[in-house]
Amino acid sequence: MTRQRLGVCYYPEHWPESRWREDAAMMKAIGLSFVRIGEFSWSRLEPSDGAYDFAWLARAIGALDQAGLKLVLGTPTATPPKWLVDKMPDMCALDADGRPRKFGSRRHYCFSHEGYAQECDRIVERLAQSFGAHPAVAAWQTDNEYGCHDTVLSYSQAALRAFRRWCETKYRSIDALNHAWGNVFWSMEYRSFDEIELPNLTVTEANPSHLMDFQRFSSDQIAAFNRRQVEIIRRHAPGTAILHNFMGSFVDFDHYTLSDDLDIAAWDSYPLGFLERSSNGDDFKLRYMRVGDPDFQAFHHDLYRACGRGRWQVMEQQPGPVNWAPWNPAPAKGAMRLWTFEAFAAGAEAVSYFRWRQAPFAQEQMHEALLLPNAEPNEGFHVVARIAQELAAVDAHVETFRAPVALVFDYESAWAWRIEPQGQDFSYVDLVLSIYRGLRRAGLSVDVAPPTAAAVGERQLIIAPALFAPSRQFTEALAKSGATILLGPRAGSKTADFQIPADLPPGVLRSLIDIRVRRMESLRPGASVRICGQGAFLRWREFLLLGESVQPELLSDDGETALARCDNVFYLSGWPDEELLGNVLRRVFHAAQLSTLDLPQDIRVRDNGAMRYIFNYGAEATDISALAGEETLMLGKRLLEPCGVAAFRRHD
Repeated sequence: MTRQRLGVCYYPEHWPESRWREDAAMMKAIGLSFVRIGEFSWSRLEPSDGAYDFAWLARAIGALDQAGLKLVLGTPTATPPKWLVDKMPDMCALDADGRPRKFGSRRHYCFSHEGYAQECDRIVERLAQSFGAHPAVAAWQTDNEYGCHDTVLSYSQAALRAFRRWCETKYRSIDALNHAWGNVFWSMEYRSFDEIELPNLTVTEANPSHLMDFQRFSSDQIAAFNRRQVEIIRRHAPGTAILHNFMGSFVDFDHYTLSDDLDIAAWDSYPLGFLERSSNGDDFKLRYMRVGDPDFQAFHHDLYRACGRGRWQVMEQQPGPVNWAPWNPAPAKGAMRLWTFEAFAAGAEAVSYFRWRQAPFAQEQMHEALLLPNAEPNEGFHVVARIAQELAAVDAHVETFRAPVALVFDYESAWAWRIEPQGQDFSYVDLVLSIYRGLRRAGLSVDVAPPTAAAVGERQLIIAPALFAPSRQFTEALAKSGATILLGPRAGSKTADFQIPADLPPGVLRSLIDIRVRRMESLRPGASVRICGQGAFLRWREFLLLGESVQPELLSDDGETALARCDNVFYLSGWPDEELLGNVLRRVFHAAQLSTLDLPQDIRVRDNGAMRYIFNYGAEATDISALAGEETLMLGKRLLEPCGVAAFRRHD
């Protein structure tokens, strides 16, 4: 089994070379085993066009290698240097208002610009030739945080030309495109693919089918851009793992598709920053201000484990206050340790902290690190040393198992309901996360799964909320799974062409449960629809017609079906509040014969193989004796302190 490891992000180009060996020795001394470097260093690797300087990077790698550290080497393509932008100014993306994304920070490029892609090929080829065989380079990271700062969509001329080619490849004839998009509406019909425009700067909203295809195209462009780098690296570093670092609550491209070309999925976890940016209310944010949402990080661990087909890691873990959220509080004592073990409990191969030393200059100078700007140890430095000792003591290895519950998450659904929310506050990610939270509060371990047949086999319960346009193949896989299934709301409510199904929603899902959605409504904040004393619908509600085989399990106070059932398939016709969600889940748990736990509000449990982890996200110590039973704790105490972690190996 693979041992779980700790790492750190390091920028040797920011510091005097005389400091590198001292830094490497300190890293090794506190138990770090790998370092990520290089992902923002293009201007130092190629100070001017064709004038390479890799010698400093070779010396930095040598210093880290000599200390016994392994490397994740990043390609520098997220930060093209000024001379390159001046060489080809049209490589910059244009925003939806037609303005260029100018030089002066990062990610100032268009994924559709072939000239820039060729420049990336060139620098990646040189790097891979130079370091692909180096024994210290254990993995490669492509680029950095694709799409960060709203950079997936570009409205440049390069994007327009590429989008027209993409549409022609997909539809073959302009008549087929016009039919798929419904362009007869408002006289939007095209005579040729050369007439297609990008869906920005329209007088009112653009055609949703046009927007959806542009989003698909843009996602495909990122996957193709990434694939070019992967293919180059594989030629020069065969057998070396390749990864990319994704972000939290970010759905602008299909991470499953991009991950098909990777060996490992990684993501950047900033619990406090993400909480401040979330849509949670002020009371929730105040309660978890210093520890983060108890379920947000866990959800993304499960999502990226699915992307990596079991192999995943945290590439950037928050070590202190960040600089980019609306407010940037310091973590509670123990929070950084809790976040680390939450990741390892979910099967992470590694957790890496961002960053080694706080920068005293530029945009991230207020972002805390393991070292202070003057190179003295900060709080995170000592926390990492403790975690490393604990990992060694419990002999932590990567363990994974197939969870009995699959929660289906689909990137196209996220795009669809952003394009056509119908209610201003409808958020696919929020809906899925609310259901995930309900599952976690019942003590269940969950696999987040793509809408594919392979992902839903061997499950007791499958939940697919708001699934935009499920395929017939996936629907057939659900039917054959034998699992209890919970669908809705909005599941199957469109075709892949973004049209209402001919026989009404839920479209192909009617083969699972014979219902039809005859109307829907979105509810403004403060409005609700009560469900027979079981809670209420918020934000969204549907009105159902039931076939003869379908029974109403729950009714609204105005007599409409809120929860329908046909054998092992349930359909929930609205967005449930916390009370209703709990009541609905208890019904489907019973149908699925799932054992659950009665957890205190701030306690979460994760089972991973034989290991059980217990986490306290609350501000008060909590007795976990009922959860631990007679087992011997390898970590923690039965009175689990705030931000505490307990772990034991189950023998049942």
